[in-house]
Amino acid sequence: MVIPALNEEDTVVAVVRACLASVASEVIVLDSDSTDETAQRATEAGARVVNWAEACPEVPTRPGKGEALWRGVRAAAGEIVVFVDADVTTAEPWWVGALAAPLASPTVHMVKASYRRAMGRSDSGGGRVTELTAKPLLRQLFPELAGIDQPLAGEYAIRRSTALRLPFVDGYGVEAGLLIDIARVYGPAAIAQAELGLRRHRNRPLEELARTADEVAATILSRAGVGAARVSQRPAEPPDRI
Repeated sequence: MVIPALNEEDTVVAVVRACLASVASEVIVLDSDSTDETAQRATEAGARVVNWAEACPEVPTRPGKGEALWRGVRAAAGEIVVFVDADVTTAEPWWVGALAAPLASPTVHMVKASYRRAMGRSDSGGGRVTELTAKPLLRQLFPELAGIDQPLAGEYAIRRSTALRLPFVDGYGVEAGLLIDIARVYGPAAIAQAELGLRRHRNRPLEELARTADEVAATILSRAGVGAARVSQRPAEPPDRI
């Protein structure tokens, strides 16, 4: 499993410990040049820390969360890759097994987490970009995905072989892009959901979320062929290299 991390020294240890206590056969923290003690604390907690440039050293790095996930897939050894965000404060060991279990069916290629999003002291109100950007656009442009509770969830499982066959948007639109692409290639039924309960993480201010919303919107619009929307992305691997 892979934990993408950038300057998450306050939360990464608890996430690593939860994942190490899970059914995961490996726990990799994919560190995107953190300037704090994220890498050191993750190592001390027992994770294998891989700097993102070293995950695929022959390819220069590009900025963005999607780039980190693309490299995380290449660093992973197993056929099932489970992602968990490093800023989650409610991670539980059973999450990993719950996310991986539906992939026992050969027709399932991705499992998205389903959960309630906390905001501050409230157990609801989180997921502003999801509720105000991603879901409305998906309902209008990709109605077959309207039933996905958390389309932007950072907690999900994917077949490694499937991930290698798909493009990865560089930035925060990566989850939306993968969701749409898997539904398009394998059908909406190839996407399952796993109930994880309540998710708390470091809520970001609106100024930071604006960039995220822009990237998510651009990804969904570009996948739908609407207007001149374009996103930068890593292309899928050629079949002879998978």
